[in-house]
Amino acid sequence: MSARKYRVNEAIRARQVRLIGPDGKQIGVVPLVEALALARQHGLDLVEVAPQADPPVCRIMDYGKFMYEQAKKEREARKALKQIVVKEIRLRPTTDPHHVGFKVRDARRFLTDGNKVKVQVRMRGREMTHLQLATDMLQRFAEQVADVGVVEIPPNMEGQSMVMVLAPLRRKGSQPTERKTESSPEVMEGAQDSNP
Repeated sequence: MSARKYRVNEAIRARQVRLIGPDGKQIGVVPLVEALALARQHGLDLVEVAPQADPPVCRIMDYGKFMYEQAKKEREARKALKQIVVKEIRLRPTTDPHHVGFKVRDARRFLTDGNKVKVQVRMRGREMTHLQLATDMLQRFAEQVADVGVVEIPPNMEGQSMVMVLAPLRRKGSQPTERKTESSPEVMEGAQDSNP
C-alpha cells in the first residue's frame, strides 16, 4: 500500500475544508459536517488530499479505488527504476596475461548486460613501490573492453589496491548491431576475393 496515509471521513480534524466534488470541480470552502453529508449522499468517502493547505483540501471519491490506483502507480514506478549492479574483478600485478584474458571476457559480458565493473589490482609488500605496473595493467584492461565500456573512474589507490570503474556504453537504438551485420558480409566477400 501507499506509504502516505490519508485522513478519511471522521478522521479529518479541520472544522472547514476546501471541497472538490466527485466530478473534480471545486465546490468551495464548506464546514466539515456539510462535506461529510455530501460524500454520504454520493455514496463515497471524503478524503483529505492536501492537509498542509489552509483550509485543508478534501475530495469526494471512492477511497478503496483511489488507494488501489496509488499502489499501482508506485509499483510501476519501482519497475521503471533500473538497479545498477557493480561487478568486481580482482587481479594481481603478477597475474598471467592468459588469465587476464578470462577476466576481460567476464568484464565484457558484465558490461554488455548493463552492469558496471570495478577492476581491482591488489598489491602486496614490495609491489607497492611499482604502482606503474598496476596502472599500465588497468589501462590495457580498459583498452580491451573499450568497444563495450568506458572508464567512469580512472585508476586510483584505495588502501593496498588500485581500482578503476568501468561503465557500459550507452547504445542508441539498434544502430550498432545493424552496422556489424552490414559490415560482416563485406568482410567475408573481401576474404573470399583475396584467397583465389
